[in-house]
Amino acid sequence: MKKPITLPLSHTGVVAITCLYLFLLMGCGYKMVGKETHLPPNINSLCIPTFVNQTSEPGIEVPFTQGFLREFIQDRRVKVVGRDEADSILEGVVKSFQIHSISYDRSGIALEYQATAVVDLTLRKKSGEVLWMEKDLSESRVYRTSQNILVSESNKAAAIQLLAKFMAERVRNRFFYNF
Repeated sequence: MKKPITLPLSHTGVVAITCLYLFLLMGCGYKMVGKETHLPPNINSLCIPTFVNQTSEPGIEVPFTQGFLREFIQDRRVKVVGRDEADSILEGVVKSFQIHSISYDRSGIALEYQATAVVDLTLRKKSGEVLWMEKDLSESRVYRTSQNILVSESNKAAAIQLLAKFMAERVRNRFFYNF
């Protein structure tokens, strides 16, 4: 019968290794993130009404409103509710929307367009007091055009949705971290 192998480690050595292991685990600097905010403590719920459209682009307020709603609902650090239940309101105005051609084929027909939107945002308490304002927030996206008008319009709509999505992400980050 074989003898079991034993290590010449004293009780003090085991305690020292265990303490070292625990010290290393605690010293790694890990912490839970994602729930901290720099918002005033009385902002727990948010209403995002339909953005105002001051452009000549019909319906552009819809993807912007949806993009901001989606971003804040998915984040879950504030509850997105109706106006009557909210303690704060995030209002948006789509001030401008422009499209410029940026690349052409050899015959001078546009291949790509750049879409740019400019939005103003205001965060108010339910009482009407302005807590935060963002003026002339802009975002641009490039999209391809096609000889098929349906494809071109679909690409344009996708670019507008991306404009809204990325703008909403930027605002959400500012909202929670740089208030």
